[in-house]
Amino acid sequence: MARFRNNPEGKMTVSRAKSPKAIASTQSLSSFVKSICDVMRRSNCASALQYVPELTWILFLRILDAQEATAREEAEVLGAKFSPALHSPYRWQDWAAPYSDKPGHPKTREGKPFGWKRQELFAAGDGKLFEFINKELLPHLHSLDIDTRTGLPNPAASRKQRIMGRTMTAVEKVRVDSEANLRDILDKVHQINIDHVDDQHFFTLSQVYEDLLLKMGEKNSDGGQFFTPREVIRAMVHTVNPQLGHTVYDPCCGTGGFLAIAYEHIARQLGKSATSTDIDTLKHDTFFGREKENLVFPIALANLVLHGIDQPNLWHGNSLTRRATYAALFDQAPKTFDVILTNPPFGGKEGKDAQKNFAYETSATQVLFVQDILGELAPKGTCAIVLDEGLLFRTNESAFVETKRKLVDECDLWAIISLPGGVFSTAGAGVKTNLLFFTKGKKTEKTWYYDLSYVKVGKKTPLTLAHFGFDQNGEVLADAQLPAILTADWHADEANAGKLFPSYARMLQQCGKPGGDSRYSWTVDFAARRAKSRAEMQPLLNEAAQIKATVVDLKEQLKRLKKDKASDADLLALTNQILEKDKAARDLETQAADIDAAVFDLKAVNPTAVVDVDTRTPQQIIGNIEAQGRIVADALARLNMLLSTVS
Repeated sequence: MARFRNNPEGKMTVSRAKSPKAIASTQSLSSFVKSICDVMRRSNCASALQYVPELTWILFLRILDAQEATAREEAEVLGAKFSPALHSPYRWQDWAAPYSDKPGHPKTREGKPFGWKRQELFAAGDGKLFEFINKELLPHLHSLDIDTRTGLPNPAASRKQRIMGRTMTAVEKVRVDSEANLRDILDKVHQINIDHVDDQHFFTLSQVYEDLLLKMGEKNSDGGQFFTPREVIRAMVHTVNPQLGHTVYDPCCGTGGFLAIAYEHIARQLGKSATSTDIDTLKHDTFFGREKENLVFPIALANLVLHGIDQPNLWHGNSLTRRATYAALFDQAPKTFDVILTNPPFGGKEGKDAQKNFAYETSATQVLFVQDILGELAPKGTCAIVLDEGLLFRTNESAFVETKRKLVDECDLWAIISLPGGVFSTAGAGVKTNLLFFTKGKKTEKTWYYDLSYVKVGKKTPLTLAHFGFDQNGEVLADAQLPAILTADWHADEANAGKLFPSYARMLQQCGKPGGDSRYSWTVDFAARRAKSRAEMQPLLNEAAQIKATVVDLKEQLKRLKKDKASDADLLALTNQILEKDKAARDLETQAADIDAAVFDLKAVNPTAVVDVDTRTPQQIIGNIEAQGRIVADALARLNMLLSTVS
C-alpha cells in the first residue's frame, strides 16, 4: 500500500510500506484468529461473549485506518478533497501499529513513523497505553457521534464518524488486563491487511462471531437468533438474485450476514467495469437493516464496513415496537424495499407494545415479523425468509392462519424449500426450518416445493451451497461436483441411469413450469386447494345458516310463550331446543373454519418421497428376533468358555 509523506525539501514523495503477512486460506485465517483469541482468553476475556466484542472494535479501527489511507490516495489522484474521520494521535497508525526506527518503516502523513504514539506511551511507563485508550481515545471516538456535554447527536459529525461512534458505543474501556498482551494482540491484528485477503477468505466479523461464539464459546448461548449459516444465505441470495438499483433490507439483521452477502453478489455482477456512480449507489443507497441487540448492533456495523459497505444504513432498536435506540443512520431509508432477506428469531415472545402494531395480535415473534415484512415489501418486491416448521403447519391459532392468508392473498408464494432438521444446530437451535420466497402484488396460484429434508446434516457436516446445487457464483453445479450424500439414493435407482440429478439449482430454472416436478420437487395448486375447501365448506355453512334461521323463529316463539305466561316446563323445553340448535350451528361453522384453516397448512410433504416399507409378516419378524437371539446366545457361550480357559 502506498503512503504519502513530506521529504526534507517539503515535497510529496511516496513510500511503500512493507506488506503485512498475507492470509491466503481459510485454514490459515482460522489459525490466525485463534492465536489472537488465545491471547485474549488469558487476559480477562475468558468467554467468547467477552473477547469477540473486544476483537470487534480493535479490528474495526485497524481496517478503518487502511480504508482511510486508500480513500485519501484515491482522492489525491483525482484531485478531490478528502476529509478524514480521524486525526493524529487517534488513528491506528499512531497508537496501535508496531513501531520501528529502521529505514523503510512506513510513516504517517505528518512524517512520523507508524506506531510513534505507542512507542511514546511505552517509554512513559507501564499503564500509559491503557490510560491513553480509556481516557483519551475512547472518549474521543464516542464524542464523534454524541456530544458528551448534552448527550445529543453531534450535528457536525460526518456519516462515517457516526458509524465509528455507534461501533464503539458499547466499549467503555479496554477489557484486556495486560499491556504486554494488548501489544501482542495489536501486533497480530496489524497483520490483517485488506489488500492481502480476498472476499472468500476475508476476516468477516459475522463469520468470526458465529464460529467463536457458537463453536468455542458459551455452551448454552442463545446464538441462533443472531446467525444464519452463510451457505444458506448464499443460496437464498442466488435464488432472489438482487440487482443494482434494488434496495435490500433485513428487519432483524443480526451481524449483517444477509446484507454483506447480497453486497458480494451484486458487486460480483458489476465486475471490474463498474462506474464510480454504480459503486457509490451500491455502497451508500442499497443496503438497509434493523437490529435490536446492543451487543450485536456494533458488530453488524463493523462487519458491513469491513465488507466494503462503508456507510451502512442501520437502525438500532426494536423493529416490532418501532422504538428506536439510535436512528440517525437510517434517515435515508425508503418506506418500502425491493428485496427483503431475513431470518426472524425462532420461538420469541413479544409483549403487547409490539402486538398492538399489527392486525393479527400474537406473542409469536416470527408471525409478527411476517406481518411487518408484508407492510415493508415494495410492490413487485421479493422476500426470501427463513421460517420454522411450526409457523407453516399451525392452523389452530387465528393469528397464524390470518397472517398466512394475508401472505398468499397479497403475494405470490412461488417457492418453499424444506431444509434438514440440523441446519441451525451450530447456532444453538435444533428447529426444523424452511425457506420461503414470495413476490408482492399477485395472489398465490401455485407454490413450488423442493425437499432437502432427507439430507443428514450436523455440526461437523453442515449444509453447504453445493447441497443446493449452486457454485459460489450461483451457477448450476455439474453432477460430479454435488455431494455424494445428496445424490446417493438417486444414483442407486437403475431407472435414473444416464439422467441428470434434479438438484434445487437445476430444478429452480423450471419453477412454475411443467418440467418443475421431480423426485424432490412438486407443485401445489393453491388456487385449486382453496376452491376445493370452499366447495366442502359451503354445505356446512348453508346448513348452519338454516339452523340459525330456525333459531330466530324459535326465539320469537319463546317471546310469545313468555308473554302468554306459558308453563315453566314449556319454556324450559323450548330454551333447551334453542341452545341445542345454536350449538349445532356453531359446530358446523367450526367444521367449516377448520376446513378453511387447513388450506393454510403450508408444510412441505413430498408426495413422491421414496419410503422403505417393511413387508414382513409378524411371524417373519418374530423369527428374525429369535435368530438374532441365538446369535447373541452363541457369542456369550463362547465368551464364557474363553473366560473359563483363562481362569
